[in-house]
Amino acid sequence: MIGHDAIEEAILALCRKRGPEKTICPSEAARMLIDDEGWRSLMPAVREAAMRLAQRDLIDVCQRGRVVDIAHAQGPIRLRAK
Repeated sequence: MIGHDAIEEAILALCRKRGPEKTICPSEAARMLIDDEGWRSLMPAVREAAMRLAQRDLIDVCQRGRVVDIAHAQGPIRLRAK
């Protein structure tokens, strides 16, 4: 099983690589950690990691270009480095 720290690091690395004002899809982090079709099973953990990172003010969670509270976000989200 992939640990929480590894998921958080993957999210942060992708956000930093993408650059300021750019976003990533959480599935990019899952795919980075699991090569095959198994990445979908990692999505709940990726979303939880995004919540932790947002709570620590390291990333923004966005929907339709606006920052949202991930705890209340339904549907697709995007992640952006602060």
